[in-house]
Amino acid sequence: MQDNPVGSEKGLSQHHEDIFTQDASKAAGQGLAATDQYGRALIEFDRVAERRLRRKIDFCILPTVSLIYLFCFIDRANIGNAKLAGFEKDLGLTGYDYNAVLSVFYISYILFEIPSNIACKLVGPGWFLPALTVAFGICSLGTAFVHTIHSASGVRFLLGIFEAGMMPGIAYYLSRWYRRRELAFYMSLYIVMAPLAGAFGGLLASAILTLDNFGSLHTWRMIFAIEGIITIGLGLLAFITLTDRPETARWLTQEQKELAIARLKSERVATTEVLDKMDKAKTLRGIFSPATLTTSFIFLLNNITVQGLAFFAPTIVRTIYPHNSVVSQQLHTVPPYVVGAFFTVLFPFLSWRFDRRLPFFVLAPPLMITGYIMFLASDDAHVRYGATFLIAAGAFSFGALCNAHVANNVVSDTARSSAIGTNVMFGNIGGLVSTWSFLPFDGPDYHIGNGLNLATASMTLILGALMWAWMRWDNRRREKVDVDRALADLSQQQVQDLDWRNPAFRWKM
Repeated sequence: MQDNPVGSEKGLSQHHEDIFTQDASKAAGQGLAATDQYGRALIEFDRVAERRLRRKIDFCILPTVSLIYLFCFIDRANIGNAKLAGFEKDLGLTGYDYNAVLSVFYISYILFEIPSNIACKLVGPGWFLPALTVAFGICSLGTAFVHTIHSASGVRFLLGIFEAGMMPGIAYYLSRWYRRRELAFYMSLYIVMAPLAGAFGGLLASAILTLDNFGSLHTWRMIFAIEGIITIGLGLLAFITLTDRPETARWLTQEQKELAIARLKSERVATTEVLDKMDKAKTLRGIFSPATLTTSFIFLLNNITVQGLAFFAPTIVRTIYPHNSVVSQQLHTVPPYVVGAFFTVLFPFLSWRFDRRLPFFVLAPPLMITGYIMFLASDDAHVRYGATFLIAAGAFSFGALCNAHVANNVVSDTARSSAIGTNVMFGNIGGLVSTWSFLPFDGPDYHIGNGLNLATASMTLILGALMWAWMRWDNRRREKVDVDRALADLSQQQVQDLDWRNPAFRWKM
């Protein structure tokens, strides 16, 4: 290059790209690893080419998964908006009937969480996720025609079956495309749809309720019917727009397909294939990893808050502003969700830049703790309303951070699928608890519900700090292990089956 000082920067970039493409082609090959036995990458990638690939993936993948998750959450949480519009009265619900209808959803959601994510791997997310979207859209539409607690519970049970695979399925799907340090941020771009669903769902419900009728349907029935039809349409569109994996992406060049595969393999010690066959040993590695179990329990605690906000935010707002109109109460649920959405993206974005997730497990809970202390300590409506902003700011980012953390702390694709499924299953046990955290006799102050959430936020802070300390300790322990001796008598397949037990593996914090 010294002989040609005025040489084109573009030409230099192209030269680098040509060099790395040859290496990536080799690393992407079936049966070849992109790391040495110590987990060190054997290939260096061109940042310009990686950035170009990432932008293409962003444009072709993220809009679809974000939209279907938006309506997944709306179809789950719109029962809270329907409650304000007469759902309980029309179905004759009394006492704890409403809580029971909410609980039925989570029973099926929890039972089908891990099986659904395994099915997602076997069928392929490019087909499985759109099919789920159409199915739960039909369930939402069906809710518009229920007349008893039994029919409402039946439809909610089916809704739980089909929504069970959505959050972990999309998280697993994105892990087929993005690097470890990128994953939390890109997960946040679809998980942010949860707080936005709270905001947008309130606005959409308010707009729908201004209609006189939708066919033969009136009031809250219009909410379920219109939103269900939109969801079905999105699901049908997703069959066309979602690509299953890099190898089948018609919108990628051959060089970009090889780069997409090689850059994932370069982060996975002893991995010779990105999409391995289903394997019992690796499935269990994903479920019973210490990182998976601890993070999953944190997600359980956090989801008590997140799902509680989704279902009861309209009710809480009504206790704060009891004399406002129903539409005004719906609109007051929107601003806290907007703030929550901002932090849902901010914390994972910072985790990408610093390649750290556990610091945010410690930074976010104090926001929730402060919010619940404000709610419990004050009777002032404005103070309590302000508390909901802090709670939303701290709570919603854990969806992306927890899923990314369990995905990053296993090696194989099979273990990743089961780890994410386990995490979300535990999270939805928290969702089940949340349906019984704000009880009718406890209103309007809801000391039990808010006290419970104060306790879960405090426990989240403690567990996050303890996991961080343990991972640092165990990584130092692993550095003292003789990797050559530990792996000397094992075949390539046995080494891959070790997954996170491989002494060359390091916990990602």
